[in-house]
Amino acid sequence: MINTQTLARPYAKAAFEFASSVDQTQAWSKMLNLAAVAVEVPEVDALLNDPRLTSDSKVEALVRVLGNDADEAFRNFVRTLGENDRLAVLPTVRELYEDIKAQAEKTLDAEVETAYELSNEQLQTLAAALSKRLDRTVNLQQAVNPALIGGVVIRAGDVVVDGSVRGKLSQLAESLKS
Repeated sequence: MINTQTLARPYAKAAFEFASSVDQTQAWSKMLNLAAVAVEVPEVDALLNDPRLTSDSKVEALVRVLGNDADEAFRNFVRTLGENDRLAVLPTVRELYEDIKAQAEKTLDAEVETAYELSNEQLQTLAAALSKRLDRTVNLQQAVNPALIGGVVIRAGDVVVDGSVRGKLSQLAESLKS
């Protein structure tokens, strides 16, 4: 069985290249999100998996669901997906598109997990330091987890920095075991 990311990657790249060429990356992001959410709705999913319907009728049904929120170029993109029986990979196309867009815009979403809530000033200082270190604009989301005891755990892409008291205690326990 082929991986959905393998199926979705060329469509995500093509969508981003087109959207970039017409300076509509944000609009395409919204349209892809809408289409991805639409195909995940149980009723639409059942319609798209109905073997009695042709691919054209499935595409037209999805285009009707999107309505005026999708422009003609995006509807053509959906038609191309439908002709190749790839409407089900729209959620993966959206994820890959957003990854490509973030790389192009040099942005990164990061989560900061702390034992106590940080002030806006502390979050801005942390975001600035991360932006400098990662050479990207970092968008921070804060999560409070009292189990950390103190310190922070930062997850930015595939980088994880554990500066929590709980993490340090776990490291100490591991070193004492060996």
